[in-house]
Formats: sequence, C-alpha cells, structure tokens
Amino acid sequence: MAADLHTLLDTGPFPAALRAAIAARGLGLERLRQRLLLRGVRVSPATLSYWQSGRSRPERRDSLVALRHLEAVLEVPEGSLAALLGPPRPRGRWGYSANGLPAIGALWPESTPVTQALGQVDTSWDERLTRLSQHDRVHLGPEGGELRTVSRQVLRAEADGPDRWVVIVHTDDPRHPIPRVRPLRNCTLGRVTKDAGRGLIVAELLFDRTLARGDTVLTEHEVVHVPPGPIDGNYERKFRLPVREYVMEVCFDPARRPLRCEQYTCDDQGVEESRPVVPDPGGSVHGVALNFGPGCYGFRWYH
Repeated sequence: MAADLHTLLDTGPFPAALRAAIAARGLGLERLRQRLLLRGVRVSPATLSYWQSGRSRPERRDSLVALRHLEAVLEVPEGSLAALLGPPRPRGRWGYSANGLPAIGALWPESTPVTQALGQVDTSWDERLTRLSQHDRVHLGPEGGELRTVSRQVLRAEADGPDRWVVIVHTDDPRHPIPRVRPLRNCTLGRVTKDAGRGLIVAELLFDRTLARGDTVLTEHEVVHVPPGPIDGNYERKFRLPVREYVMEVCFDPARRPLRCEQYTCDDQGVEESRPVVPDPGGSVHGVALNFGPGCYGFRWYH
C-alpha cells in the first residue's frame, strides 16, 4: 500500500481512507459491487459513492457487515476502515434554526462546509421566496456520467426586495472537477464560492429586477460538468422549504441505459421511501412531487 494510504488508515478520516483504498486497488464502484455480490453482500455503487464522499457512512448492522467484506476486497487490514468510524452519529431531525425552519446547510451530511460557503453569499431572501414550481432535467453521457442539468424555477416574493436565488451543487466524488453554473434565462451570475476539496460550489443567480411583494419570477440555469462527468449513480434535489410542484427528469444516453432504476424520497427523520421505475422508450425517467418538503427527492440507478 502507498504511504499516504497507510497514514489515512491510521488517522482517517474514514471517507478519505476509503477513497485512497479504492484508488490503490484500482477497482471502479461497479466492479466493487460485483466483487461484494460474489461474497453474498449487496451494496449499490451509489452507497459506496456516499461512503467515500462522506455523504453517509456505514452504521446499520448490515452495512458494517458489508464493510468487513469491503476491507477484504480492498486488501486492507481487517478492521482498519471500521476503526475510523468512531461512535455512531446521533439520529433525529435536521438542525433547525430559531424560526423553526431547517438550517440551510442541514440537509447535507457535512453541514459545516456548506454553511461556511453560504456565509460568503447573500441568503437573506431565501425564506421570502415561495417555491411555486421547479423542474430539473439531468443529462447523462455514454459513460454514465452527469454532463449537465438544466433547472427552471418559478418563485414568488412574499416581501419587497428579493433579488437573487442561491444554488448549491455538491458532487459525491470530490476528485472530479467542480462544475460550472451558467445562467440561461432572466438571471445573471453573482458571487460564486468553490470548495474543490469537497466538490462543492455555491452560486448566486441575480434576477433581472428586484421583486416586489407578490411578484413572480421564472429563471433557468444549467450546471455543466467536465466530460465524462461524475458517475454518482443518483441525482437528488434537497428541499429546505416546501415546493408546490417539483418535476425531475433523468435522461440516459442510449448507449448506457440502466439495468434498474428507482425513485426515492427521504424526510427530515431520515425515513426513505422508494419505488422502481422503468425508462420510457426514449431512455428517460421522470417523477412529479406536489407540496413536497422539507426533504430530498431523487432517482438512483444501477448498471
């Protein structure tokens, strides 16, 4: 093993040590899934991606069993990765602010970097904008990576003064280049904060005019990745505040259609619900949520 892997296995943190072990072994997440399946252990590439990015970690009994097998597949000392987990994290609701709303960074497993990035942009109008309608269209490439996502939102001002919308983008694999946020309609790019080490970008989209109370605005922007794009195996939108209507489309490349796909939601208690979905003849899936949030809404897929 490389010296840096030895060090990370001794000191952690767990996500960095797992990423280093995977890189040293030279196995992609899909091949890791297959190796684990041969051992009778079912772990999705999306879950492995979450573990190596710090988005989640193995805590349930079946996940800890899977981690023991993963250590064997990665050829690291038995118990070396498990030892980096420390005590279980407390379960329960997200962090809530004094006004009874979820804190803006609460929906991310590591909220501190998000909160720090948000501190460099203006989020003062976030709670004064009602989410009437939002629509995400995700385009995946022939290698399965996310190439771009086009987003449209219709917002209504509940007070005089809103002049911007803040976008938060996080990629599960921080080794991939940070994407670019590009305004498309009725907005321009304001301040942008990047944390390349965590795959995080926060950007202001400035409206073409300041809104008065009752005004609505329709904006569009896209998030563009460097090809072949991050291969995360899922896409989700986090909702701190409710949205009247949300539509998500995932458009697969004809050369890389998934073997299985499911739509899922997760509430602020961590309770997840999912259902299988089948791509249409054009290779896309979509879902619609009404009066949804707080919570996460997304799709995950397996090749």
